[in-house]
Amino acid sequence: MRKLALSHDIMMQVDKSARYIGGEFNSVMKDKNNIDIRFCMCFPDVYEIGMSHLGIQILYSMFNSFEDTWCERVYSPWPDLDKIMREKNIPLFSLESQDNVKDFDFLGITLQYEMCYTNILQILELSQIPIFSKDRNEDYPIVIGGGPCSYNPEPIADFFDIFYIGEGETRYRELLDLYKECKKSGYNRADFLYQASKIPGIYVPSLIEVIYNDDFTIKEFKPVKEGVPVKVRKEVETDLDDSYYPTKPVIPFIKATQDRITLEIMRGCPRGCRFCQAGQLYRPIRTKDVNKLKEIAEQMIDNSGYEELNLSSLSSSDYPDLKELITYLIDLCEQKKVNISLPSLRVDSFSLDVMSKVQDIKKSSLTFAPEAGSQRMRNIINKGLTEEQILEGCKLAFLGGWNKVKLYFMLGLPFETDEDVVAIAELCNEVAKVYYETIPKEERKQRVSITASTSFFIPKPFTPFQWAPQFKLEDFREKAKLTKESIISQLNQRSIKYNWHDTDVSVLEGVFARGDRRLSKVIYDAYKAGAIFDAWNDYFDYNIWLKAFADNDIDMGFYTTRVRELDEVFPWDIIDIGVTKEYLKREWIKASKGEITRNCMVGCNGCGANIYGSGKFCITSNK
Repeated sequence: MRKLALSHDIMMQVDKSARYIGGEFNSVMKDKNNIDIRFCMCFPDVYEIGMSHLGIQILYSMFNSFEDTWCERVYSPWPDLDKIMREKNIPLFSLESQDNVKDFDFLGITLQYEMCYTNILQILELSQIPIFSKDRNEDYPIVIGGGPCSYNPEPIADFFDIFYIGEGETRYRELLDLYKECKKSGYNRADFLYQASKIPGIYVPSLIEVIYNDDFTIKEFKPVKEGVPVKVRKEVETDLDDSYYPTKPVIPFIKATQDRITLEIMRGCPRGCRFCQAGQLYRPIRTKDVNKLKEIAEQMIDNSGYEELNLSSLSSSDYPDLKELITYLIDLCEQKKVNISLPSLRVDSFSLDVMSKVQDIKKSSLTFAPEAGSQRMRNIINKGLTEEQILEGCKLAFLGGWNKVKLYFMLGLPFETDEDVVAIAELCNEVAKVYYETIPKEERKQRVSITASTSFFIPKPFTPFQWAPQFKLEDFREKAKLTKESIISQLNQRSIKYNWHDTDVSVLEGVFARGDRRLSKVIYDAYKAGAIFDAWNDYFDYNIWLKAFADNDIDMGFYTTRVRELDEVFPWDIIDIGVTKEYLKREWIKASKGEITRNCMVGCNGCGANIYGSGKFCITSNK
């Protein structure tokens, strides 16, 4: 019988105490006396968010399939428990064994979103692990980071011992075996990190010195020991059919953000949108065999008890056997009494027919992501979507019974003008117009509902737009104001609702996205001043961050609004994602000219990802 780390009295004082007790259905318990490695997997946000993350589910299940390893979980305590743990000096604990996190061999932290960086420091401090890696000795776990934000790990490099670059299915076994060998021969932390740096995909930031120019741009990366690689190539799982996938997902006691089965059907995206980081990071395109997916879906339904199934990929419409898969899943889910949640599909007759079978038309809304209002801007970002296709898709949807449409746009894209912003309102108006021209008055049960949502563009590493200046905070606000005024001026404005994202968070996210190691002290100071759960509007305090930057004499504009030269060395240039910098440069230049690049499935564009030898549509040599 496990003893819980928190007393009954404490449980009664905190919200949703089920976040902290563990013991969920399909969670894994092992005898810690019969294993060699204890790995604590962390998502630095609240339990409900972390339990929705597919990557952790995959690694948790894979690690626990190893006889010598026990993987457990930990999430950020909500502020109510955080306060109690500090007052009573209670160390942070894992869910499964309820043991102190500091007693594990590894603490693996998923880096999903830049605005969770202060939560990383919360995890370390509550675990009573030194926040800076230089202060840790053999008594503390190896702190390892992975996930999308690890592709520019520099802003948080001082807090981590290791970054795993790429997909976790490939090299973790090798890393764990190295750790076991080091423990047998007399564990030395520094020696382990040095040996680990030689494993493909492993980046040890303490073994790389960053040399700066006088203007604070980077001059070079310099290894501090002989044999340490100066370029770390991302790891790619080349065969998804043979890769590990969890068929017994852990079922949370309380409702998670994504409370459903997740069925991953492919990795990578052929679209080549120039703003999209994921579209570059997860190249090359790899698909799972449709029969394998059918088998996995049935097992997960039987092993989970979930009432909903969701398809996961960056571009589900491009999955080659989508029709066969969805047709099968409709029959399976009807038999198993499970609902299907469809991703955003291309709106065509097949998709609408499928959606009409699996959705309640009266309650559902159709989602489009034009990203930009004008065709000029859609060409610049290489969206591959014309206004005619958008309007025709909406027409088909209206004829199929839908009368609610959600449209997603970005403001502040490179080369954007006021005319492009106004075009957002004009496109919304045209969509409403299509409804009133398509559906006879006597058949309309209510007014068409168009919801336009805008987020602010943030340039990300490893995209063609990594060279783009980000707009200033006041510019973002002016663009949102212009969008709102333009919508109000439209003939069908009563049918259009407008939502926009917060500007302060977007600016700060832009700083961290392209930041360097000088930001570690800023993050630390902001955390010590009270910054935590910055991804949550109720807790985000922009003034804390402004003071932290001022105290460290660092200009935020250096990372956001500054113009970058094509030959500048970036903080993330130490990482090799396969997609070459030369290809991204070509795309940046094409964007400036409004030129489009074809879909990868039409023809290879020579991005460089063919080095992995597994791309479904890659050629064997670059063009």
